Amino acid sequence: MKIQQASRKKAKIRLGLSSVSGGGKTYSALLIAKGLCGDLSRVTIIDTENGSADLYAHLGNYNVLSLTPPFTPERYREAIQASEKAGMEVIVVDGISAEWEGQGGVLEMADALGGQYQSAWKTLTPRHEAFKQAILQSPCHIITTVRRKQDYVLQERVNKNGKTIQAPVKVGLKEVTREGWEYELTVNLELELNHHATASKDRTNLFMGKPAFIPTEATGKLIADWCNQGIENPSITERINECKTIKELLQLFQDEQIQDDATITAFSNKRKQLEEATLNNFIQSQSKINTNGLPNTNTPVSGDK
Repeated sequence: MKIQQASRKKAKIRLGLSSVSGGGKTYSALLIAKGLCGDLSRVTIIDTENGSADLYAHLGNYNVLSLTPPFTPERYREAIQASEKAGMEVIVVDGISAEWEGQGGVLEMADALGGQYQSAWKTLTPRHEAFKQAILQSPCHIITTVRRKQDYVLQERVNKNGKTIQAPVKVGLKEVTREGWEYELTVNLELELNHHATASKDRTNLFMGKPAFIPTEATGKLIADWCNQGIENPSITERINECKTIKELLQLFQDEQIQDDATITAFSNKRKQLEEATLNNFIQSQSKINTNGLPNTNTPVSGDK
């Protein structure tokens, strides 16, 4: 553990856009993405909506990765990693609802396991968490879209016959994904059918408490300016190279939950380097002992007998 003074670092945005169908999630995401990087050719939209991403090709030369069923957490992760390897600066995941309740999504997989409720979630929760971490740990700006639908709860009421019954009552709109997703984001914007957005979560202080607005390219530029404030955040490769011991390296690996092959290779190479350095230091220390006339040169090494 290391205590250090707090400092504002540059960041990559984790932006959520949610609305009912027709609220303009895809269109708004593309406009914001263009503002974030200034070049749509460095934007990929992971399309789970049957080609809806292609409807806005007039905006520019952005890239589309079509994701079809089954919508498993692993297929989402593969799509995100493919976008990262292609050198994208912004990834739009349009949308994440299918991972939760789409064909082949988490809820459908849970149903397929039948009555094994606890066993199902013991297996499926880590898979969903790995999908979530692929978004949160990405080196790219990430914009996720999610559907909202009317939510209901059961409340007791007395019917016309004087009997107390349980009746469904509307309680507002709910995001179609696992509960608590917006708390993982930097900013979450809720879009109405007139395409006006308000913030339900905002760590940037750019939108919370402000009047509703229509997201544009300027919105993306505003977010980009916020992300670029502060000192440069060291890359994962730099942090790997700064490790002085194998214990420190393994702790970094566990903390970052690394998935991509290139970074795993960097970890492996650094570990070999540290192991070789440890062995060389041991050999040198044995050599110094021998030259001082203490143990003889046949002293066993590493438990050899």
